[in-house]
Amino acid sequence: MDKDKQRQEVSLIVRILSIEMLLLVMGVASLIYGIVNSATMNIFWGVVIIPGVFILLKVRKKDWTKHWQDMEAEHKAREARNKPTPPPDDAPPEG
Repeated sequence: MDKDKQRQEVSLIVRILSIEMLLLVMGVASLIYGIVNSATMNIFWGVVIIPGVFILLKVRKKDWTKHWQDMEAEHKAREARNKPTPPPDDAPPEG
C-alpha cells in the first residue's frame, strides 16, 4: 500500500511539473503581466500560449501508437497489392 501511495505522489508531482503545466503558468503570467503593465506583446503571447496548451493536451491524448500501427498495416497492404506476381512456369505439365 505504501508503494502505491508513493507512486501516486510522484505522479502528482510529475503532473504539476509537466511541460504543459509550465507552459500554462507561463501563458497566464505573461497575460497578467501584459494586462497590468499594458504590454501588448505579453498579452498577445499569453493569448496564444494558453489555448495552445489545451490543444497540446488534446493532441497528446490521442492514441498515437494505434495510429502508427494502422498506418503501417495500410502501407504493408499497399505494398502487397503492388508486388508483382511471379510469372507462370513455362514447363509443360507432367502426365
